[in-house]
Amino acid sequence: MDLHLQGKVIFVTGGFKGIGRAIALQLAREGAIPIALNRKDGAEDAFKEDMEKITKTYEIHFIDLNNTDEIKPIIDDVHERYGHIDGVVNNAGRNDNLDLESTSWRDFEKSLHGNLTHYYEMAHEACPYLKESKGSIVNITSKVAFTGQGKTSAYAAAKGGIAALTREWAAALVGDDIRVNAVVVAEAWTPLYANWIKTFGDKAHQEARLRLITDKIPLEHRMTKPEEIANAVAFLLSDRSSHTTGQWCFVDGGYAHLDRALS
Repeated sequence: MDLHLQGKVIFVTGGFKGIGRAIALQLAREGAIPIALNRKDGAEDAFKEDMEKITKTYEIHFIDLNNTDEIKPIIDDVHERYGHIDGVVNNAGRNDNLDLESTSWRDFEKSLHGNLTHYYEMAHEACPYLKESKGSIVNITSKVAFTGQGKTSAYAAAKGGIAALTREWAAALVGDDIRVNAVVVAEAWTPLYANWIKTFGDKAHQEARLRLITDKIPLEHRMTKPEEIANAVAFLLSDRSSHTTGQWCFVDGGYAHLDRALS
């Protein structure tokens, strides 16, 4: 299916690894112009190599999104050079496992800033340009906003905020024909996830821990692939989803909604 994304300028935060990388590469395959925002973390060369197998028309902007004031100049510069901005994918963030009992309010607020504030600023600064193009926003959020996890209050609060802002922005911008949706991720196999699994010991213990998780994923008892999330994001950005807004799209093998006793 042609998603009609040819030549569309689309920002992707956290674009070098995992879900963000898969999204940026899929957008390139669809003919879009991905604008990846990411801190310099050693993954940029591999990202460039993979991207240039698909297209030469993409951009990388090195930024620590905690430095929120640096977002506006990038967005304005991209719009000035291309003349349009057609989409924003808010993806960057990480589960820092800051729990209720041992996390100070200062660390809680710092985590919120690192996982939520840049979502707002990206949408806030891109909004005038998205009105011109009747563009689209896709926010990546997490199942912890809906299921809880018991040990990650700050991250859950940020992801719950992202889910709420998705509905709020969809309502606020509906008169401008800007669609806003979220993709909810549960257990996706990313480099961060793989590193977490390694903390459980030797290979046998790692495999055992992974089985405990995948056994509870109803569809095929496997982790979600970043590429599967990327496909959903590309669709939601495109005019093939032209009457879809304010939705939380769960790409999770049924994890959040189906009975985990299914076998």
